[in-house]
Amino acid sequence: MARFVAEASRPRRIAMLGGTFDPVHLGHLRSAVELQEALGLDHLHMVPAARSPLRDSPQIAPEERLALLRLGIGDTPGLVADAREFGRSGPSYTADTLAELRDAYGEAARLIMVLGHDAFMRLPEWRDPYRLFELANLVVIDRPDHEAPSPQALAELLSGREVDGVADLMASPHGHLLRLTLPSRMAISATEIRRRLAEGESVRYLLPEAVESHLLAHGLYRSRSRPR
Repeated sequence: MARFVAEASRPRRIAMLGGTFDPVHLGHLRSAVELQEALGLDHLHMVPAARSPLRDSPQIAPEERLALLRLGIGDTPGLVADAREFGRSGPSYTADTLAELRDAYGEAARLIMVLGHDAFMRLPEWRDPYRLFELANLVVIDRPDHEAPSPQALAELLSGREVDGVADLMASPHGHLLRLTLPSRMAISATEIRRRLAEGESVRYLLPEAVESHLLAHGLYRSRSRPR
């Protein structure tokens, strides 16, 4: 009984995993499930960017990417396909999304922004990166085989923020950073999936079956030069 009381009284643990999801694939979804398990999350919001300031524009419409994400998530407990960035004009800034989630869940919630290693290395280029730490904790999905030193601007941004474990991360609603290695580390590339679809090659076992069926049925990412 005491365990259930403690769980009911602890602050909620909410994470945001953003990206273009162009298209969502099994690497995204497996990482989301493993993040839930590792961090003890109540909800993980998967937030497709309408237009990323640091990446090329997605190949298909936001509504299609959202539909694919919903198909991919299916009935997985705790995962949320979050369309909030589609309602804004201009580029999708993560700080604005975190501010909305902070307002929704309250000041005590442990709000976590999850990002991959490549995005993490470019963190100083983001708009107002210090504000991210004012709103949330950050979790970096680490790459154990990557040992390049951090750029000076990134090292300055992270000064005094890194913690060693989940308990230390969850001790505060915001302000810390944890590097986390996930068990599966599925090396699936959305770029390669788009190429395969454009060339009519198989994408079996790279995508959830429902996502694959929808893509093929609607001819998404197919090369216009190929007959339909």
